[in-house]
Amino acid sequence: QFQFEESGGGLVQPGESRTLSCAASPFSLEYYNMAWFRQVPGKEREWVSCISANGRTTKYVDSVKGRFTISKNTADKTIHLQMNNLQPEDTGVYYCAAIGTGNQDMCLMTQKGYAYWGQGTQVTVSS
Repeated sequence: QFQFEESGGGLVQPGESRTLSCAASPFSLEYYNMAWFRQVPGKEREWVSCISANGRTTKYVDSVKGRFTISKNTADKTIHLQMNNLQPEDTGVYYCAAIGTGNQDMCLMTQKGYAYWGQGTQVTVSS
């Protein structure tokens, strides 16, 4: 019943920037902790970033800290991931995910508990 539509992926060169978007429906983002994950074939899915339901807290995996920025637009039911200075190790399929928390400040850093997942968008960083 709940669906995500990720977009914005593609082929980029090292050092370039891209912005990923995820449209969520039909629920309101003000009651869900949202997150971005990424995965490479043969590897475990990796948590990248989260934003709390109330929007007050954001967290990032160390490898992207200072380069990526997560944000959301509650009215439009979308979340975004601005990715700057992309590196080859950023390559992967990026997924958005959600877990119901109420309008609280929770920002979970593991995939356990996330109930809703998108189909993913491919980001390839290569020269």
